[in-house]
Amino acid sequence: MVIAVLLGVAEVFTLTAVLGLLAGAALLTSGVAAVGLPLPLQLVVFAMASAAGLLAIRPIARRHSQQPRLERFGVDALVGRKAYAVTEVTVREGTVRIGGEDWTARSFDESVVIPAGATVNVMQIDGATAIVYPEE
Repeated sequence: MVIAVLLGVAEVFTLTAVLGLLAGAALLTSGVAAVGLPLPLQLVVFAMASAAGLLAIRPIARRHSQQPRLERFGVDALVGRKAYAVTEVTVREGTVRIGGEDWTARSFDESVVIPAGATVNVMQIDGATAIVYPEE
């Protein structure tokens, strides 16, 4: 039982899923020991529970942990959003308002000048500057 608790605590700090599976096997083994089975059978139960956990559950956990994040955050979340030109936006300078915040901006295309008040789409974020294109 003590080993199960120690492995469980170690799992909390490492988040590898392996130590948690071993903790479960140790917990199952402590239950078998409480029933009174001899030590060799306890070791067999631990080995079988560990192997079953590692072979069945760990691949599922790894597959879920390696999936890409579905939600974007930070400046990546701004790409694709609509914004409004506060000042005229050219390829060199301008200001847009994205979700209530003013950002320095540049036009996506050097031949395009976006007038103040126009709705634009954020194409990318370059440092602290939004690269925008007028909404059509």
